[in-house]
Parts: sequence; C-alpha cells; structure tokens
Amino acid sequence: MKNVWEKWTGISLVKRIIVGLVIGSVLALVVPGASGIGILGDVFVGALKGIAPLLVFFLVMSALCNAGKSHGGVIRTVIILYMFSTVLAAVIAVFASMIFPVQMVLTDAAADAAAPDGIVAVLSTLLMNVVQNPVSSLVDANYVGILAWAVLLGVAFRGAGEATKKSLGDISTAISKVVVVIINLAPFGVLGLVYTSVTTSGLEAFTVYGKLLILLVGCMLFIYFVTNPILVYWCIRKNPYPLIFKCLKESAITAFFTRSSAANIPVNMKICEEMGLDKDTYSVTIPLGATINMDGAAITITVMTMATAYTMGINVDIPTAIILSLLAALSACGASGVAGGSLLLIPLACSLFGIPDSVSMQVVAVGFIIGVIQDSVETALNSSSDLLLSASAEFRQWRLEGKEIKY
Repeated sequence: MKNVWEKWTGISLVKRIIVGLVIGSVLALVVPGASGIGILGDVFVGALKGIAPLLVFFLVMSALCNAGKSHGGVIRTVIILYMFSTVLAAVIAVFASMIFPVQMVLTDAAADAAAPDGIVAVLSTLLMNVVQNPVSSLVDANYVGILAWAVLLGVAFRGAGEATKKSLGDISTAISKVVVVIINLAPFGVLGLVYTSVTTSGLEAFTVYGKLLILLVGCMLFIYFVTNPILVYWCIRKNPYPLIFKCLKESAITAFFTRSSAANIPVNMKICEEMGLDKDTYSVTIPLGATINMDGAAITITVMTMATAYTMGINVDIPTAIILSLLAALSACGASGVAGGSLLLIPLACSLFGIPDSVSMQVVAVGFIIGVIQDSVETALNSSSDLLLSASAEFRQWRLEGKEIKY
C-alpha cells in the first residue's frame, strides 16, 4: 500500500489533475447517467469543509506565536512593501472583477442566502462573527471568528514556553500533512466535479472556467508588470524593468514549476547572494516573504469571492469591496506553506457576504479545476515578488547612502 501511495504521489499533481479532468469530461459524455461518479466530487468537497477551519485556526496561531522579532530599517521597509503590495493586489482584483464580472456554474446554489443590506449590515455581521465563541466558530466554519481568535491566541502564546510553541507548531504541521493527503486525492475529486458540471451544464462549463482563469492570470500579470515596477522605481529611482525581468527569469520560472514559495526560498536566497545583498537582511526577509507577501493569494481569494457573489446575485458596493480587499489581504497572509492554501481561505472572504459554507466550498473545488495554471502563476508571482521587493528595499538603502546599485 505504501509503495502504491509513493508511486501515486511521485507523479506530478498537475499531470494527475489533468488526467482526472479529461477522464471526468469523457465519462460525462459517454455515461451521463452514472450518478455515482459525481460522489467523488462530493466527498472531496466534504473533506475540504472538514479540515479547512482547523487549518486556518492552527496555522495562523502557530505562525504568530513562533514569529521572530524583525529589526532594521531595511527589514521594516520590506514589510511595508509586502503588506502594501498585497492590499493593492486585492484592490486591483476587486475592480477588475467589477469591470469583467464572471459567473460560475455551481450546484445547489443556496436560494435562501440573502444579500446583505448594505455596509451597515455587513459590518454588523462581521463584528458579531468576530466575537463568536471560538469553539462555535470552528464548528460552524465561521472563518472571520476563527481568524480573529487565532490572531489573539497567537499573540498571547508569544509569551509561552518553547515546549508550548513547539506543540502548536507540531499541530499545525500535522494538519498541513492531512491537507497534503487530501490535495493528493484532488484528481479524483476533480474527476467527479467535472463529471457533474459537464452532465449538468455541458462543455460550456469550461468556457466559464476559462474566463475565470483569464481574469485571475490577468490580474497577476498586471501586478507584476505594472504595479510592482512602480514600487521598485520608488525604491531605486531608475528603470525598474531590468530588475523585474531578472527576478522573473531566475525566480518566477522556478517557482512556476515547483508551485511552492517555501521550496523556492533557497533559490531566492542564492540570487540575493549573487546580487551582493546583506545576508543578515535577506535571510529574514525572504522566508518572511514566503509567509506574508501573498499578492497572488489575495488576487485568487478576491476574484473567486467576487465571482461567487455575482453567481449568487449579490450586488457588491464600493465600501463592501474595500472591506473585502482588506480581508483578502489579511487572510492571504495565512495561506503560505499549504498546498492550495489560498483556495482554502476563500470561504473566509465569502462569509463577508453571508454566502453559506456549502456554496463557498464548491467554489474552492472549482479553484482546483483551474488550479493547474492558477496555482503555478500565483506561486510565481508570490515568490518572485519576495525577491524583487527584498532587493528593492536594500537598493533603496544603498541609494540613500550614495552606493552604486548593481545587479
């Protein structure tokens, strides 16, 4: 059994998902009445619903209680760039979704899910969810409450003993391993989900997924080639594109295929060394970026949430969109180091609009269908931006000190 699992996981997840997608489509066309095949998708969504609340709670709490204390002007600048770019990515994703609205094909779209009555109702619901009992938040999958209690407890546990911190880290690691197991079974889930989508709506379902994917990737490319250069220029006051393309070539391409910001940390640190950056700085900022610099995740969370709102017939006004941007940026910081992390945090943002967990988890499943490309581009943006903004912040310090900027 162990050898079978090792052989299964030894095959690229991308290849496995593509095979599942193709088989699901073929089965839907050949045997459209075999309803048992769709159960695979239901089981996969159910597994995601079961593990996601625990994942968010322990991941955020462990990350905060084990976080080291940053120091130095350059590190402070990097953190500001990280957070600003993540919020900016979410804002751009919101307005792009408003300009190019996309609706998805979902089953059992909850008819009783009422749209919130403006910003006052949204804020009231948000505040009441924040103060909900933490155990109830976990049971009810109240992601806003889960995130709030995880932050408070994570900060409180910073004063705990090392054994306690290690225990929290071990729990977070264990849950992450369970997530990895579920993700490795994603091809079967995708097979069932695609089967259900095609038998229900025909092959036009893929047209919707294509539009959604174009919107996601378009936002990510806009961040990398338009807004990131502006931030870089603010730091170095010279043409930013040579540095942009250097990071694209040496970091983004590797991250695209590894699909892991954590796995790309050694690559980024090696490039920092080659550029002559301060090791004491980039040894902090590069791993930190893999945790909190999540432009791609913020875009994914925002675009998928907006698409869900449009699918449910919910009108999104500007004040609510601003709250969504901030919530997406905050939740994106908890998506690091977990396979499919940004997708699993979509329900948190959906809860802002009162969208039920049963619907938001279907959206997560849709994310896995397009994730073959989305996750690769998202990781490439996230990881290469870690390198880009870390280098830019130090080059800014060099410029202020009158040193020549060479890379």
